[in-house]
Amino acid sequence: MSAALPSFRLDGRRVLVTGAGRGIGLAIAQACAASGAEVTLCARSAGEIGAAADELRAQGLKAEALPADVTDVEAFAALIAARPAFDVFVNNAGMNRPKPLADISVEDYDAVLGLNLRSAVFAAKAVTAGMIAAGRGGSVINMSSQMGHVGAANRTIYCASKWGLEGFTKALAVELAPHRIRVNTICPTFVETPMTEPFFRDPAFRADVLRKIPLGRPGRVDEVAAAAVFLASEAASLMTGSALMLDGGWTAL
Repeated sequence: MSAALPSFRLDGRRVLVTGAGRGIGLAIAQACAASGAEVTLCARSAGEIGAAADELRAQGLKAEALPADVTDVEAFAALIAARPAFDVFVNNAGMNRPKPLADISVEDYDAVLGLNLRSAVFAAKAVTAGMIAAGRGGSVINMSSQMGHVGAANRTIYCASKWGLEGFTKALAVELAPHRIRVNTICPTFVETPMTEPFFRDPAFRADVLRKIPLGRPGRVDEVAAAAVFLASEAASLMTGSALMLDGGWTAL
């Protein structure tokens, strides 16, 4: 008789999701809660994450809101240190300011790299300290992008942040493997979210994007959420230092 397959369930796991107020982060928090996890939704938007946590609890699921700004790395670290250790960290907060390099300001660079890379690094530092101390292993899921593997016009600083996150992920995976903490990235193509909706209103932009995706459509937030549940679960127990491509074939071209 063959052994049972590892479970995709997250019962008993404590999951922290940053950038959980809307879009991909909210979908991941909802999916993890539906899979049995005790989910902490973290974002600056206290109203949004509070309402989302209330809705999940009304469904009989386990959720709480943690208003915080991950760019304040000291304050975020203090918040995390004061809480019980998490088993899963979805390092999702991010942003983009698409511009030609000639138009990029120092403020643009600091904003994009500050949130997408600097804050991601120090948030991971804070959360994995608790994982190491608890001694029960864990999973870190860094939200990257297909742009962490390719380049594109008007995406120079965004690509820089995501390529940096990919390198950080591989190094941290090696460093934390002795603690049974897995570290991976999810790399979506363009996904229809509140952040991308203004861009998709431009017919020329939408047509150009779809032309580069062999499957012929943008991604959906539920598809990214499903990947996060997989990486959080025992089904991905041998996976670390890897990038999970959800790009519709973009990087295969």
